[in-house]
Amino acid sequence: MLKLGIEIGQTSVVKYMARRRAPPLQGWKTFLRNHADGIAAMDLFVVPTIAFRPHYGLLILGHGRWQILWFGVTAHPTAEWIANQLTEACGWSRPLVT
Repeated sequence: MLKLGIEIGQTSVVKYMARRRAPPLQGWKTFLRNHADGIAAMDLFVVPTIAFRPHYGLLILGHGRWQILWFGVTAHPTAEWIANQLTEACGWSRPLVT
């Protein structure tokens, strides 16, 4: 524009310059699809018995093939019991899905 004799401020040039588009970010659905083999879901739920005594179920699902990795039931859940169930389901060095 200067060669044509038109003076323009830097802010005007920046305003009308073509911007580079960033590559699209990975969406949540794509992330889950790419990492499903390493993701597990856990649910602790209450099951009342006929005598109205609560039993607690722990279900661990692997997202890779939607398979049940572990299922446990107890009348008195503790943090130690839940930690033991997680260790039994996933182990220390074993991958989630084999």
